[in-house]
Amino acid sequence: MANFSRKLQLDWWTIVLYGLLVSVGWINIYSASYTESTQAFFDFSQIYFKQLFFIALSIVLIIFILALDSKFYERFSSVIYLVSLASLLGLFVFGKNINGATSWYAFGSFGLQPSEFAKAATALALGKYVSDIQTNMNEWKHQIRSFLIIVLPALLIIAQPDPGSALVYAAFLFPMYREGLHYIFLLLGFMAAALFVGTLSIGTKWMALMIAAMALAHFLFRLKRNKRPKWLRYAFVTILCIGFSFSVNYVFNTVFEQRHRDRFNIVLGKEVDEKGIGYNTNQSEIAIGSGGWTGKGWLQGTQTKGNFVPEQHTDYIFSTIGEEWGFLGSLAVVVLFVSLIIRLLVLSERQKSIFGRVYGYSVASILFFHFFVNVGMVTGLLPTIGIPLPFISYGGSGLWGFTILLFIFVKLDATNYIHS
Repeated sequence: MANFSRKLQLDWWTIVLYGLLVSVGWINIYSASYTESTQAFFDFSQIYFKQLFFIALSIVLIIFILALDSKFYERFSSVIYLVSLASLLGLFVFGKNINGATSWYAFGSFGLQPSEFAKAATALALGKYVSDIQTNMNEWKHQIRSFLIIVLPALLIIAQPDPGSALVYAAFLFPMYREGLHYIFLLLGFMAAALFVGTLSIGTKWMALMIAAMALAHFLFRLKRNKRPKWLRYAFVTILCIGFSFSVNYVFNTVFEQRHRDRFNIVLGKEVDEKGIGYNTNQSEIAIGSGGWTGKGWLQGTQTKGNFVPEQHTDYIFSTIGEEWGFLGSLAVVVLFVSLIIRLLVLSERQKSIFGRVYGYSVASILFFHFFVNVGMVTGLLPTIGIPLPFISYGGSGLWGFTILLFIFVKLDATNYIHS
């Protein structure tokens, strides 16, 4: 066990930002779940008190994480990763089906979602592998093995099915890019997303024509500048993009469930369903918009008190912030998240070990992905895919998973600081 005299070397900026976000979360969970008929504060049947219990256990987790020697996380990263995969596999035998997905282990009235902990395990395994090869990510064999580390838990999560949680694993591309992965992989990811959304928006034929026209225009532009473009390469990329576009409808109609298809169609403006699948998003937008600049005040949100946004304390908690604290309160939460992510990137760059740097970038990327997608989802800019807002949304598994993810890095950084 590590000596707690080292605790003064912890990065207190990160810890303070974590504490502020958790506090903001609990205050708004209390508001979203409080009713005038509530009699006792210490009532375990109340969501806000359960979250307070989860926060208390998070403090115990933090103490335990900081007490362990930092070398433990690198030395046993493979074991932690394998245990995480086993916990995901076990869901298909022992898991409980909730809302159409077998993503939880049930322990009486409590549930545990292993996918929330798999993110930290995957970050540890990726950091360990990249550290062990002692080179950048420019060799195919290292790229394939790294992708396998990321893809295996994602595939198990997709099979639950929980595609929203699996999508988070795309965030691991950024730490790989930092370690030398060619930018073309990021570009391909963005292109695939753009082609997917574009095909759904304007149709396969129009997208194919647009791809061909853009490729031809770029080819002629380079030819005019005497760049001698390789026409075979252009033809291959064009055919590949058009082929991907033709596969979009098949994937959309066979792999996606109806609820996911409906949510995409609503965001793309192809359907208007304010009372059905689009109800949550529509009510969330109304709640945020009604908050104005300064909000209606804590416990004063009419949309929140009227339960117009179902399950508002979980994925849609940001709508409570927008209604009761207004634009300024929402902006303050955004600033807190951005400050934490930037701080994590700064700390990652000062790590002396590759393992610590890769893990730090993984933490920052995962938190950014969750934050960006959740806020986009709640404001109607992105489809609803069930991704919680870190440290703020209700839930023990989510809070503990993010706490473990963050404070392992706090411990790694504290050790780095001590030995620097």
